[in-house]
Amino acid sequence: MSHEHDHGDLADMYTQETWDARYAESDRVWSGNPNPRLVEQVEGLTPGRALDVGCGEGADVVWLARQGWAATGVDVSEVALLKAAAHAEQAGVEDKVAWERVDLMADDELPGDMDLVSVHFMHPPADRFAEITQRMGAAVRPGGHLLVVGHHPADHETGVRNPHGRPDLLFRPDRVLAALPAEEWEVVVADEPTREQTIDGTPVTVTDTVVLARRR
Repeated sequence: MSHEHDHGDLADMYTQETWDARYAESDRVWSGNPNPRLVEQVEGLTPGRALDVGCGEGADVVWLARQGWAATGVDVSEVALLKAAAHAEQAGVEDKVAWERVDLMADDELPGDMDLVSVHFMHPPADRFAEITQRMGAAVRPGGHLLVVGHHPADHETGVRNPHGRPDLLFRPDRVLAALPAEEWEVVVADEPTREQTIDGTPVTVTDTVVLARRR
C-alpha cells in the first residue's frame, strides 16, 4: 500500500458516508448499554450539562439523561443520530436530550459550556490527536470534567483486538495528558484498566485507556 493511498484510507474512516453506511448495515451496531467506564467514572459527579462526542446510537446519552444530566449527543453520522433519537424516545428521556451532527475532522464547532464532555473509543489520526483533544476540552466549563476512553495499544500488541486495523491510532493516557495543559487541568484519573469482553463469541481480557480530568 502506498503512503498516499494509506492517507486516503485513513481520511475515509472519518467521513459521514462511511459511518452512515456502517450504521445502516443493521438495526443496532452496538449493545444499547452505556460504556462501563462512563458508569464507573461519572456516577460520583453532580449532574449538569453533558456532551457525548461520537455518540453513535445514543446509549451513553440515554444513560446520562437517566442519571439527571441534560445530555447532548454529537456524531458525524446522521443515521446514527436518528437511531439515537429513537432510543431516547423508547427510553422516555427524549425531553432531556439533544442531538447534533458534528464533523470534528471538518472543524465543526462543538456545543460548549459543559459540565462533562465524554468521548469513548474515538481515535483521531495521530497528527490531529492533540488538536482534537484540546477542542473537546475547550467545550468543558471551568470546574467541569473531560472523560476520554480509548482502545489501549496493549490490545494490538497481544493480538486481542484492533478495531481500526491501525496500531498508530491506539493511545495510552500519556498522549491525552500531553494534549491538556497542566495549568488548565487537574488529572483525576489516568489509568490503563482491564476488563472482560466477549469478541466473536470468545471471552477475552481487554485494556482501556481512561483519563478523567477537571478543568481548573
